[in-house]
Amino acid sequence: MGCRDVHAATVLAFLSGTASVAGLLAAVLLPNWRQMRLYTYNKNERNVTVYTGLWIKCARFDGSRDCVIYDPQWYTAVDQLDLRVLQFTLPLSMFTAVSALFLCLIGMCNTAFVSTVPNVKLAKCLVNSAGCHLVAGLLFLLACAICLTPSVWVIFYNNYLNRKYEPIFSFDISVFIAIASAGGLFFTSILLLLWYCACKSLPSPFWQPLYSHAPSMHSYASQPYSARSRLSAMEIDIPVVTHAS
Repeated sequence: MGCRDVHAATVLAFLSGTASVAGLLAAVLLPNWRQMRLYTYNKNERNVTVYTGLWIKCARFDGSRDCVIYDPQWYTAVDQLDLRVLQFTLPLSMFTAVSALFLCLIGMCNTAFVSTVPNVKLAKCLVNSAGCHLVAGLLFLLACAICLTPSVWVIFYNNYLNRKYEPIFSFDISVFIAIASAGGLFFTSILLLLWYCACKSLPSPFWQPLYSHAPSMHSYASQPYSARSRLSAMEIDIPVVTHAS
């Protein structure tokens, strides 16, 4: 497996990471982390469902799509611990994943557009593509852990709320989107790390170029014969000139 080529594994990892970041963005913006069903026994009234997100809260009557109560300042007064934690962890996970995507893109661009024989003076300043993918894989794994842990905690905290108050709470679609996005980040990380394992036998450090200097410099290596043999060959080739008296 030549690490100096752009492989389908790295391209697939980049696309998977991009889709996972888009899923995280949708989970952050949607007001569908928790539903609270409020029932009424009055036949002239309708039941109300309160949709709680990380930033807004919306209350709707059954069968209606319009918000009867819309609170855009909900993010400042969140009274549920799991949602408060998600307000910090999900943006942090997105930032980590975007940084990993940036590194992955740098690695692919460096592989695709940099010549195979670089300038010797700039060789120590170049970035190794395999190293970019390795660090990107580790960042994707970190982003997965930051996103997955509080998203799963929402499910257990929802059961805690039902036991403490009444069984009127249920987690909504944003929980599934966040968990699926965390799975996508984990898949992206594993794909990049497996790709790097096929390239780890390279002799150069992973932040240095795959080539430490131009290949043409290897052509001047010393030959496996001694200095005495070279001297003997020179002595044989030098013609002897004699002057007549």
